[in-house]
Amino acid sequence: MANVSLRKLNIVLGGKPIIRDLDLAVEPGEFLVLLGPSGCGKSTLLHSIAGLVDADSGAIEIGGRDMTDADPSERGIGMVFQSYALYPTMTVEDNMSFGLRIAGTPKAEIRRRVDRAAAMLQLDVLLRRKPAQLSGGQRQRVAIGRALVREAQVFLFDEPLSNLDAKLRAELRRELKVLHRTLGSTMIYVTHDQVEAMTLASRIVVMEKGEVRQIGTPLDVYERPANRFVAGFLGAPAMAFVDGTLDGAGRFTGDGIELAPACATAGAARAAVLGVRPEHVTLCADGPMAGEVTLVEPMGNHHVVWLRCGGATLASLVHDACRHAPGDRVDFAIDAARVSLFDAQTGNRL
Repeated sequence: MANVSLRKLNIVLGGKPIIRDLDLAVEPGEFLVLLGPSGCGKSTLLHSIAGLVDADSGAIEIGGRDMTDADPSERGIGMVFQSYALYPTMTVEDNMSFGLRIAGTPKAEIRRRVDRAAAMLQLDVLLRRKPAQLSGGQRQRVAIGRALVREAQVFLFDEPLSNLDAKLRAELRRELKVLHRTLGSTMIYVTHDQVEAMTLASRIVVMEKGEVRQIGTPLDVYERPANRFVAGFLGAPAMAFVDGTLDGAGRFTGDGIELAPACATAGAARAAVLGVRPEHVTLCADGPMAGEVTLVEPMGNHHVVWLRCGGATLASLVHDACRHAPGDRVDFAIDAARVSLFDAQTGNRL
């Protein structure tokens, strides 16, 4: 395993800046997830680490060595793409070993590496099959195995699960997590799926418009988002935002909602935005606030109850039997210790 260090990285494609002055340090053995919407530059950043996209300025170090201008083959990386890109006429074993055979690796060493990777990925009984005889999840395992046999310093994953259905994505997420714990390798993973990011990452890098908006553990990024973009991107249902004012005593008022957030500090009155996650809204008799139910979404083990309170729309998670219906008036409470506050002008956390 090796560290990866990016310093003042700039990438311009077609005359358009994609990555701007980006600094990032990936620790040895870390599972780092680059998360963000389509077009934010996360895949371009991953490809630059792999050597597939040239940096216009800045530096890329892998394992303490400057790899900014090195060929992909010299960087000691293994990469898994969104597309399986398997050779249809080759068996699973031949697909996994192809790069090693081209590099002239001894047959005994090829056998050792393929057998080891196949055992980790539960491909032992599939080595003689061809891609057409495999399911989508099995094909992606082969693509991962093809990277593993390189025994690289760093493994890069470019949205490898996005072509799979929901059940297979959940299965392979678990397998990737176990694989990382088994190998202890440095892994950098690109996704726009917040569930993948939250479940896989040691740390998450949230990106927007070619820049890093926040870096932290999944819990830190979720519970203490640095700004409104991060707050709104993570969470399903997403965090609700309520415009209002924060008085000198640190009490928030806006759209029928009044409370004293624990994160507020005394000072001059100012415009602010309250951020509330659904799990922090509790429907209860004689609650301090009231709203109207606009929608109830059954989700299996819970319901999402949507409320309108003044001009604000909030969601609440109900884990018991839901007795509410659209049009009902309900009382509710908000956990003031768990909410977020953002500056109305900059969007940054207060």
